[in-house]
Amino acid sequence: MTGRVEVKPGTLLLVRHARATGQEPHAPLTPDGEAAAQELASSLAGLGVTRIVSSPWVRAAATARPLADRLGLPVTTDQRLTERVLSGASRADWRERLRESFADDTLCLPGGESGAAARARIQAALADARDPAGVVAVVTHGNLLALALGLTFGDWATLRNPDVWAARPDGQAMRVEA
Repeated sequence: MTGRVEVKPGTLLLVRHARATGQEPHAPLTPDGEAAAQELASSLAGLGVTRIVSSPWVRAAATARPLADRLGLPVTTDQRLTERVLSGASRADWRERLRESFADDTLCLPGGESGAAARARIQAALADARDPAGVVAVVTHGNLLALALGLTFGDWATLRNPDVWAARPDGQAMRVEA
């Protein structure tokens, strides 16, 4: 379901970072990504955000910063919001292995993290981030966001940079047209 949502206290705004120059932890936003982060801040500023939590990876924190600046809020980083590492080695077949990992969330490639472990990690981070009296913007990465939302591989492939989902306390989530 997609649309404008009424954001009530206790809601988490789950944000996939804006477009970046690469996948490594220190990859910065592209110029288009920087512009998108500014637009995102404008879109989310009126939704009652009271707290911002982000992956410490550069592209996520840089996506959070314009909203934080606009609202006068700090960005709290949480290591549990970093992207899932599929494999400890670079793989030409990464997309197929990722597809397999969505079908079998116990699949764990050497040096990587299973979908089940990554899901548990982000669910714990989201539980700690949620504020029953406020709206929290949580900036993370695509694979982790897909796992948190229970998306399929096909759904993951349609995620945008940035992308925003409102996750209500009752567990219902919907994409927000920010």
